[in-house]
Amino acid sequence: MSSSAPKPVLTTLHWGTYGVTVEDGRLTRVEPWAGDPDPSPIGSSLVGSVDGVLRVARPAFRRAWLERVGTASSGLRGAGPFVEVDWDEALDIVAAEVSRVRTQNGSSAIFGGSYGWASAGRFHHAQGQLHRFLNAVGGYTSSVNAYSYAAAEVILPHIIGSMEGLTSHQSTWDGIAGQGGLVVSFGGMPRRNAQVQGGGVGKHEVLQAMRKANSHGVRFISLSPVKDDGPDGIDFEWHALIPGTDTAVMLAMAHVLLSEEVCDRTFLDRYTVGFEQVQAYVLGGCDGVAKTPEWAAGISGLSALTIRELARAMAATRTMIMVNWAIQRADHGEQPYWMAVTLAAMLGQIGLPGGGFGFGYSSTNGAGRAELPFKWPSVAKGKNPVSDFIPVARIADMLLNPGGACDFNGRRLVYPDIRMIWWAGGNPFHHHQDLNRLVHAWQRPETIIVNEPYWTATARHADIVLPVTTPLERDDLAFSNRENFVVAMKRVMDPVGDARDDFAIFADLAARLGVQDAFTEGRSASDWVKTLYDDARSRAAFHGSAMPDFETFWRLGSVEVERTVVSHDLLSDFRADPAGRPLRTPSGRIELFSETIAGFRYEGIPGHAVWREPREWLGSPLAREFPLHLLSPQPADKLHSQYDQGVVSRAAKVAGRTRLLMSRHDAEARGIGEGDVVKVFNGRGACLAGAKLVDTMLRGVVQLPTGSWFDPENPGVPGSLERHGNPNVLTPDRGTSPIGQGPTCNSALVEVVRFDGLPPAVEVLAPPAIVSDQVKGTNQP
Repeated sequence: MSSSAPKPVLTTLHWGTYGVTVEDGRLTRVEPWAGDPDPSPIGSSLVGSVDGVLRVARPAFRRAWLERVGTASSGLRGAGPFVEVDWDEALDIVAAEVSRVRTQNGSSAIFGGSYGWASAGRFHHAQGQLHRFLNAVGGYTSSVNAYSYAAAEVILPHIIGSMEGLTSHQSTWDGIAGQGGLVVSFGGMPRRNAQVQGGGVGKHEVLQAMRKANSHGVRFISLSPVKDDGPDGIDFEWHALIPGTDTAVMLAMAHVLLSEEVCDRTFLDRYTVGFEQVQAYVLGGCDGVAKTPEWAAGISGLSALTIRELARAMAATRTMIMVNWAIQRADHGEQPYWMAVTLAAMLGQIGLPGGGFGFGYSSTNGAGRAELPFKWPSVAKGKNPVSDFIPVARIADMLLNPGGACDFNGRRLVYPDIRMIWWAGGNPFHHHQDLNRLVHAWQRPETIIVNEPYWTATARHADIVLPVTTPLERDDLAFSNRENFVVAMKRVMDPVGDARDDFAIFADLAARLGVQDAFTEGRSASDWVKTLYDDARSRAAFHGSAMPDFETFWRLGSVEVERTVVSHDLLSDFRADPAGRPLRTPSGRIELFSETIAGFRYEGIPGHAVWREPREWLGSPLAREFPLHLLSPQPADKLHSQYDQGVVSRAAKVAGRTRLLMSRHDAEARGIGEGDVVKVFNGRGACLAGAKLVDTMLRGVVQLPTGSWFDPENPGVPGSLERHGNPNVLTPDRGTSPIGQGPTCNSALVEVVRFDGLPPAVEVLAPPAIVSDQVKGTNQP
């Protein structure tokens, strides 16, 4: 490289911190930051993508919508060409449409979706910007909880009074390495998931932490249908079990602890309530079925001997029970989390270093790292005047059943009549289940608006697409609450086409709607970035960590804040003083039996953890027709669907489609060979994928990672063959239970056959048709 070559500029993304190089206005290199011990390759996908053919260059309107603006949906969303217009005209149309919908139907008729990761930047956070804008103009129907762990978000506060141990404040790895003896992981600890962290990643430290614990003699055991879901990079033991049967195995372990009298009665008496009901159920006093290892063996496929030996090992040493997020994305997904806490309570090690329970280890990079003693600031969203909301995964139900209702956490929610959807910073055609049902539901609203840099499936299914900048095209700053590394995310290139940042778009719309001051507070984007930094600096100083002034920080490009908290053990304060530091449960203790949940009177949910057969699993009658259990994990080559068009993701595909992992035995029985294009199908839909044969998967199980951009053969038509390998055409759109109403993507049965003949080409990686028609009907109700 010559001395005149441009120097890399540091920036942070959800999957790492990188040095990026721009030459002649184009991104040419993305290099991992030297301070990252285990960098992710995903950043390489930015090259060729940020200025590629799939960028949305100008505001684009679906032609069929322009012809009938203000009326019911016309044509098929997902099909038909778009018309480009200039920004002034686009914003005039959008402002008029927002006013029309609010005037005619009220603000609850607007659904502010925007579920998703959006940008790592703290200010240019698409979801936050949209919700702040919608609140300023009168509010919107919202969603609660996350697709990743919705069932857990609802059940854990009933059990331990908070969500600690799920998304924050897990016991840190130093205690596991220093005093732990055994880690038992239900669902595995796949390192691919630990590439990412909301808000950005400085150092990928999960592998180092696991290796340190392993070197200190900690034994790792992974209970999962897939060996590769185990803690990659260290020695571990794999025990394959049938998907959806983890609760049964935990109940059998509890039976061993009871029958062999090795459970900690002192801990149970002092720190928990409701163990009497749990004990009666485990021993069979409630239903006449003792939850023995032999009983669980017939359900899970694990041998009774293995279950018994594992339970004894857990009682004999300091044991950490880890449960990944994927397990609760299944029928009755609340139950394994409840039972994991119950089993840990029986061992009596909750609150001790290296013991207890925790969730999501390796699901993101931050799990098991010490929290900072303060929260990094963000832009306030304001108060939403609309009280209507839905559980996040019930969007299709809401659209298809206005005025209908669902049970949720003891409440009865009524679905509002949604006339407008506005999405910014997310991709429901990736996150949601049963996409054919969503395609049908998506036709119902009058108007759908999307803020998006790329022509994703969600953009293609919108009426109005407003092009927004990527993090490389604007100034911002990055910090996450697991990271002490703050990065100045400097603009390194001009916006592609006519792209604008979300703040600028909403500020101009707010001006048109008479709420500009409420939205901007008189600040520019650069003012907001400095304000956030100064707020962060004050918070850090209050807790003893110094940060330079903004001008120095911006010149340096980054700052590493001194950690004043380096170690944590989940519920240690409660263990030390249960009377003085009670939990935020009705009893102040761990509720192994919850009177609150029992009072909901939901069928089959008695108020303590129970085994309930999934509606779809290898033990159900449906398995005779669809004999393979489909798992759809986070991909290794991207974050969800972000940069599926990039080089890293495309290199991982087989025949241009998502890789379907299946056991050689199952493949050979179907005449499927390595690299074959296969059709994966069930009663909900079908997709094509590329076969990858492995010896590390339980027979009867297949794995199709999420993230491939939805590419139906006949866009806008429910039931069309999906060509790209998106598993969510196959997954069920039903709630985990009336408690959490979380997604159940991992309770899905399918069949797989070889696709004979020439498979249809994947077309989603080319932009949609753009035509130059006269704009008609604009600004007319």
